[in-house]
Amino acid sequence: MRKLVRPRVTVTIVIAKTMQRAKILITLLNVYRKKFLIFHSFQATFETELDHETDDSFVKHLQYDLPDELLISLNNSPMTVSTISKTWPVIGNITIVIPRPIETAIKKVKAKISLLEDKTFAEPGTAPSLIHKVDFEELKIKSQIHGNIVSANKTSLVKRDLELSEVLTPLQKEIFSILNNYQDLYYPERTFSNADEIRYIYCLHAINHMLKTRTRILHHNAKLIKKNDISDDYRDQGLVRPKVLVMVPFKNAAYRVVKTLMEILVPKEAGQVLNKKRFEDEFTGGELIMPRKNPKPEDYELMFTGNTDDTFRIGMTVTKKSLKLYTDFYSSDIIVASPLGLRMLVGAEGEEDRDYDFLASIEILIMDQADVFLMQNWDHLLHVLDHFHLQPKKTHDTDFSRVRSWAVNGWAKYYRQTLVFASVLLPEIKSVLNKKCHNYAGKVLVENPVEVGSIQQVLLQIPQIFHRFNASTALESAEARFEYFIKEVLPKQRDTLMSHTLIYVPSYFDYVRIRNYFKKEDISFVQICEYSKDAKIARARDMFFHTEAHFLLYSERVHFFRRFRIKGIRHIIFYQPPTYPHFYSEMCNLMQESNQNKYGGSECNMTVSVLYCRCDLVRLGALLGAARGARVLRADRPVHMYVTGD
Repeated sequence: MRKLVRPRVTVTIVIAKTMQRAKILITLLNVYRKKFLIFHSFQATFETELDHETDDSFVKHLQYDLPDELLISLNNSPMTVSTISKTWPVIGNITIVIPRPIETAIKKVKAKISLLEDKTFAEPGTAPSLIHKVDFEELKIKSQIHGNIVSANKTSLVKRDLELSEVLTPLQKEIFSILNNYQDLYYPERTFSNADEIRYIYCLHAINHMLKTRTRILHHNAKLIKKNDISDDYRDQGLVRPKVLVMVPFKNAAYRVVKTLMEILVPKEAGQVLNKKRFEDEFTGGELIMPRKNPKPEDYELMFTGNTDDTFRIGMTVTKKSLKLYTDFYSSDIIVASPLGLRMLVGAEGEEDRDYDFLASIEILIMDQADVFLMQNWDHLLHVLDHFHLQPKKTHDTDFSRVRSWAVNGWAKYYRQTLVFASVLLPEIKSVLNKKCHNYAGKVLVENPVEVGSIQQVLLQIPQIFHRFNASTALESAEARFEYFIKEVLPKQRDTLMSHTLIYVPSYFDYVRIRNYFKKEDISFVQICEYSKDAKIARARDMFFHTEAHFLLYSERVHFFRRFRIKGIRHIIFYQPPTYPHFYSEMCNLMQESNQNKYGGSECNMTVSVLYCRCDLVRLGALLGAARGARVLRADRPVHMYVTGD
């Protein structure tokens, strides 16, 4: 019986095991089948997306090498350009400057194909076309963020009393018309009212750019699995990974940028944000306590809300449904940092730990609140910009077979798009655009003349005297301004009747020069600058008010960061027109009688003096109005006097 039973059990076990293996095999086949279908669906998706990219400005701008004619033009000084002026409904007057190939300028011929080989070259930039209706497909916005665009921008749309169907505000449409054309932009009319609109639109552009880059790389990766040789068609990367750099002045500004990126890419429950808690802990808190008694001006409170630390940098990696924060720079797609945070990393010549290779392949540089950089330390920004697109010291695991040929050739600076947003039009920023930004697609400058200058906000009836001195260049102006000050203005101001004189100095270098001269000449003065300690500031203010010091030397940067209400001012000398035009009226209005020492002089003896030259045209126009400022510069008389109400 036992011999008859055992074979049946054995056969049953064998059959059961065979069936179990068959089920496992079928399951595995189904898994591999799904993966195969997913892989091919991804391929089909990539193919479809790339088929639509032929007319995408992203591809047009980054895919092709520059023709020799355009390269020569870009390196010439002066450059061969075409200039177009337009007026748009919201941003107003724009000047479009586009580099032109030498042959185009002479023969009006565009060379697309090389004579030696069948090769397509990059074409010169074209004037941006104004967006009237938002069409995601037409604007080449990636499909994976379509559902997040309106929800992320809802606050701005509601604020402007717009329907959500509008998608973008009129200002955003006009700015995106330029951004999506991959041209540089200087927009000097950023305000606290439109700041969110501006931040949203450049974050949308940055995310869209990174998603297109990622799609292209993944598509090429899938194709290269089947290929042994890599052709130039698959060159889709730079020398290093980081592609977008956003520079902002304070941690609070960086916090808002990163939160906006999150809302566009991975809104609540739609994706994952790694290291989010660490980010919240490090970039919030530390707010300044605003005084309730004698409150600061509204613009000051808005500027310094949130965390105002100016030393930070953070890398981010973008994937389809996640945003990784605090990634190593060489694994990051987007970097958000302050000029000082980058300056400390870039270092100086001779330092061992310096690192600037991560700046080699930046394709989009965004500088928001660029005017604040001037108040912090402009040299930090210039130093960082000087280290863009240099030859990396290390390879950083770069696959050189995938590096774009123009990056290998050292032409990356011609492909970088630079976007600058500021609250004032400044020659220092225009100089950066002219000297350190070389985008072959061109640049767009927003230049609206000031109709009513800040002089109209001066509430007191006091004589305001504008002194013109001769200087044709910025370099000459520093010396000429000092000589005019010590020979023409200072001697009259040293009279006993001219006590309680505040000298307002925008440049710290000028401030130091005047301070050293006063010490050398043994002139009675006290000083307040951004480096002064609180005790010395209090002592200086007290001495100035009680006529124990004839002059108060006062730096613009300390006014920006502290916004003191100086009392006892009867005379002001603006060594140069202020960077921020509203500082002019603000300082003048401090001369009201309630702030005066009644024993320190007479209300009939109060004056304001402003020193200026041709290099100060923009600043002067912000005070007097553009038309009046231009007339003053052309006038034969070097001295003009105004009284508020004229």
